[in-house]
Amino acid sequence: MPDGGLETSSVTRDGFEPRIVAFFCNWCTYTAADLAGTSRMKYAPNARVIRVMCSGRVDPQFVLDAFARGADGVLIGGCHPGDCHYQEGNYKTLRRVHLLRRVLREMGIEEERLRLEWISASEGDRLRTAVNQFTEQLRTLGPLSVEAPAEALTETAPVAAEEVAA
Repeated sequence: MPDGGLETSSVTRDGFEPRIVAFFCNWCTYTAADLAGTSRMKYAPNARVIRVMCSGRVDPQFVLDAFARGADGVLIGGCHPGDCHYQEGNYKTLRRVHLLRRVLREMGIEEERLRLEWISASEGDRLRTAVNQFTEQLRTLGPLSVEAPAEALTETAPVAAEEVAA
């Protein structure tokens, strides 16, 4: 991938397979993923996990970049409220997710494509359930296709016409 993006969504014989970018807190959700793996729990292989020290360190631009590079969904996993190793990182995450859902809606992306889960280090089974449910939810939604709002097209059309004429 020369541009550093995700490959386009894969399609199997059975249908669409979503691509999920998962940002997991190092101390809780990433450790739960490790527990699920060492416990040989089977879950959908659709998530590409990115470990962050705290879910509060997930910049909204990371989420938007994931969608721009071909992700069909983004899963953010962090410590339960009140259990954050950095005191209030997960509260910051919650506020950002509410804002991001509004931004995604304005961009024409279903807000259901962004999911936030509180999963502690001992909840490997909960991680498995969350990934499997999110994968099924994205299969139902289908591949991400963003259509620009009509007002966005009218704003850029005169500029594009001038560039073509030049």
